[in-house]
Amino acid sequence: MFSLKASTFPCLSVISQFLNSPIWQMEALSFQSLLQLPSTIRTPSYVEQPKNTVAKNLDERLHSPTAKRLQRRLLLQFMGFCPILSHPVFAAPMPEMKEPQVIRTLKLPSGVRIQEIVEGQGSAANEGDLVEINYVCRRTNGYFVHSTVDQFSGESTPVILPLDEKQIIAGLKEVLVGMRIGGKRRALIPPYVGYINENLKPIPEEFGPRRSLLSHVNEPLIFEVQLLKVL
Repeated sequence: MFSLKASTFPCLSVISQFLNSPIWQMEALSFQSLLQLPSTIRTPSYVEQPKNTVAKNLDERLHSPTAKRLQRRLLLQFMGFCPILSHPVFAAPMPEMKEPQVIRTLKLPSGVRIQEIVEGQGSAANEGDLVEINYVCRRTNGYFVHSTVDQFSGESTPVILPLDEKQIIAGLKEVLVGMRIGGKRRALIPPYVGYINENLKPIPEEFGPRRSLLSHVNEPLIFEVQLLKVL
């Protein structure tokens, strides 16, 4: 083997100077950058590329920062996000939200808690009056106990009660006094102003509902009552 020297071939020194020149290096850099760009020309079918090279190039393009930004932009457009609509100047005004009506709870000295659901428009019930009401009685966990309104048919069998704590439970009397006809109240009645004995009304006449009610007399009960008439 033999080596070529620039002194023997003068043209080699010229080629070497050209390869080391800044112009050639810039052209080479530009050419390398061009090779990294996605090609818009398909490779002819008769030129076979190694499979591992194609897979590597595809993986680099999919995980490049540009591809990630493009995927994110396409995803946001698919979800309906538009940068113009998100701008405070172009965004549609939000509809005015009405504050929900707050039902205030009144706590009486006896421990009874009352919520005014519907304020009646008729005459008010006073102590000693005879009133006609519908009611629903539940436990504090929402478990149904008894009601004068059928849960399936909606038919009601109102009861007539005297506003006398010797005949009805004291807590319910406090709820009814002051109510107006057509009004509706919800009340939490503690057991010590509830069914302290089995003779106090209201109490179902049927054996099953009566037994169910009396099995919960030692716990607070929730009554929802509607005043129908003052007799």
